[in-house]
Amino acid sequence: MKDKLIIIAGPTAVGKTRCAVNIAKYFRTEIVSCDSMQIYREMSIGSAKPTEEEQDGVKHYLVDEIDPKENFSVAKYAKLSKRYIDDMINEGKIPIIAGGTGLYINSIIYDMDFSNSEKNDEIRNECKAILKEKGIEGLYEELLRLDEDAEEKIHKNNVQRVIRAIERIKSSGGKLRDFNQSKTLRKEYEPIVVALIRDRDELYDRINLRVEQMMKCGLLKEVECLLKNGLKKEMISMKAIGYKELIEYLEGNISLNDAIDKIKQSSRRYAKRQLTWFRKYEKDGLDFRWFNLSYENEEDVIRWLREKL
Repeated sequence: MKDKLIIIAGPTAVGKTRCAVNIAKYFRTEIVSCDSMQIYREMSIGSAKPTEEEQDGVKHYLVDEIDPKENFSVAKYAKLSKRYIDDMINEGKIPIIAGGTGLYINSIIYDMDFSNSEKNDEIRNECKAILKEKGIEGLYEELLRLDEDAEEKIHKNNVQRVIRAIERIKSSGGKLRDFNQSKTLRKEYEPIVVALIRDRDELYDRINLRVEQMMKCGLLKEVECLLKNGLKKEMISMKAIGYKELIEYLEGNISLNDAIDKIKQSSRRYAKRQLTWFRKYEKDGLDFRWFNLSYENEEDVIRWLREKL
């Protein structure tokens, strides 16, 4: 018999934390965070990390656990999250996985293959040569030449992922879609997916307000402290929305107002991409339902979950 998991997914600023905490309290369980930025220490404001008050006594795993200098990956996340999930199951609890990083959610519910991780030094050196001669733009153009659909999966500023993608494509002769696309559900889990949404205008207003609140709470100072402590803009953690734009400001490339506007715009675009990702779960035939928090609330979610558990 498969063990049931509750997945609380949704775009940035939709209200996942509050919903997940209330559900966890009702079912007397704990939460495994599924957020690629909240997992880092010292990056609290820009990642909208839940405060102790917001956690409201509910234990959160994979929040504040990883050094931001570490090159963290989805493979590492899959290993850590499985340990926490299985511990909860062994204690008789129904794990709640809450967050908006779709690839991390995939690593929990699908049987993803991380074995193909060998590096090809020859191809990697070719990539480094392109990067040195033509910059990230030239390297990204090489990736799109090999696989034009890669633009939907990999951001050009993530140099390491761009290089790794080129390695995998050239080594295998395939496309990125050929990797981990079997969508085979893990045999041990039965995911129940709660996808949160709001009316678009309301969601965008919440995103804009959140960015303004982050600035008031000291996001700029947080970025300055991270840089002072030795973090570099090339690191994966520092390429996150909110951090990379303020680094541009600190380097004198844009004004502070322009940086804030870029954070808002990037956050809205990210929310749109997240919604596109979560719609795939519905198409994959998972036990799935949308809840519009403009009209519904946590009680509606709990009522639906009670019928499933």
